[in-house]
Amino acid sequence: MARKKLTLSTKANYGNWVPTNIMKMLGAADSVLAVLTFLFQRVFQLKPAAWVTGILCLIFCAYTFYMWRCREAFDFKKGDIMGDVHQFLVDHLKWDGKGTFLDIGCGAGALTMRCAKTFPKASFVGMDYWGKEWSYAKEQCEQNAKLEGVAARGRFEKGDAAKLAFPDETFDAVVSNFVFHEVRTARDKRDVVREALRVLKKGGAFSLQDMFAQKALYGDMEDLVKELKAEGFAEVHYIANIENQNQLVPKFIQTPWMIKGAGVLYGVK
Repeated sequence: MARKKLTLSTKANYGNWVPTNIMKMLGAADSVLAVLTFLFQRVFQLKPAAWVTGILCLIFCAYTFYMWRCREAFDFKKGDIMGDVHQFLVDHLKWDGKGTFLDIGCGAGALTMRCAKTFPKASFVGMDYWGKEWSYAKEQCEQNAKLEGVAARGRFEKGDAAKLAFPDETFDAVVSNFVFHEVRTARDKRDVVREALRVLKKGGAFSLQDMFAQKALYGDMEDLVKELKAEGFAEVHYIANIENQNQLVPKFIQTPWMIKGAGVLYGVK
């Protein structure tokens, strides 16, 4: 069911899938290679070395430009590609908005906020590991929730997606966006999917997006769909390669290191 895409607050800080620190590192590498090329060519008269660093500099500069384009596309205040991806997930959440939903791997809370504003009567829990390698934090989520006017309806907790600190059948809905493949505490990523479904109430709705179409990570997802149906799930649906759905993701972003082989698993327990 397609819903009208919500607009999030421009005052909120939801970060970017291409973090600032990566752009800084690439910029630093470009600068170092440019300086080395100049020194080898003009100062030390080492032309072979200058050719090597010069070519590397061009390659790194091209990659930096590519990453900058991706960053602009992902930016919630510019290209808003991630907003479109989040909306695709929400559109496939078959829920009436009554009760509490869990956002697994909430990051800066962008998906949490989109769900909270889509379902104004729902309460929420946003959970994330918030490791040092990610430019997100619990305090950032809480501030964003205040700016979106939904802070009174939920909370944020630190946790491990592979071992959720909630009893069986706690939530009325569960969502997650491009998180499971990053969970290092689970060797089999299917176990992370099952852990998410464990805390979902019978009759509750789920909409989970990840690199499900990458068989190296998940094998044949149709097998998992069959298993869940055999276990008594009321509805289980799977859409592979969502990046190709209605031009959801621009072609230049459809790469293995960005979004490639994505899928959505959704339904009712």
